Amino acid sequence: MNAVLLIARRELAAYFATLSGILILSGHLLLTGLLFNAYAIGAQPKLSQAVLEDYFYFASGMAMVTGVLLAMRLIAEERQLQTLVLLRTAPLTERQIVWGKFLSALAFFTIILAASLYLPALIFVHGKVSLLQIAAGYLGLLLLGAACIAITLLASAWCGTQTMAGAVGGLLVTLLLVLWLAARITEEPLKSVLDYLALHNQHFRPFGQGVVNVRDVFFYVGLTALALEAAVASLGAWRWRE
Repeated sequence: MNAVLLIARRELAAYFATLSGILILSGHLLLTGLLFNAYAIGAQPKLSQAVLEDYFYFASGMAMVTGVLLAMRLIAEERQLQTLVLLRTAPLTERQIVWGKFLSALAFFTIILAASLYLPALIFVHGKVSLLQIAAGYLGLLLLGAACIAITLLASAWCGTQTMAGAVGGLLVTLLLVLWLAARITEEPLKSVLDYLALHNQHFRPFGQGVVNVRDVFFYVGLTALALEAAVASLGAWRWRE
């Protein structure tokens, strides 16, 4: 556990020390704020609960993009800079490397979410919304972001450059995102399977409405763990090839 935390601390510091980390943070907050004003509030009067639900819907899109951007460098950058061999020769297991890097990205993502809390706070101050709905929505954003980080970290373990890792990670997230569209043109039982595997449509919307379902939490946690274990296996396979 100490090794995992050391890697996480090193990588978290790197986000604050590099221009890319600051750009991701500021870009997320800027675009989320613009979407909040343009679409969540909009020109037409809405109930505060509807404004908050729309906010979480658009914020979830930004969470997926930000998750991909945060994770694409985690392993591919080490390989690109030829420092992965040094990291691998240290007394560390593949699982410690993967989980340490994942926790760093998740911690930075959590900081970004915390910095955006002023947006739903504005709705809370000027309207009537439940703190539980805000808490449920942010739990959903955290789980969705964690899944996207893990999926892109897996892509980062496959690829030799950050750009390629970002492209592959973005493609994987997009494919999981649009599975609900494929479900519309298929029959049972495949329809139900595709609906369940879709990253956003069925599983995230309840969070934005203030509803936390155990099956949705289990889906995101399970998907995150599966992607991370696949990344561990990919690093192990790379070690034997070397």
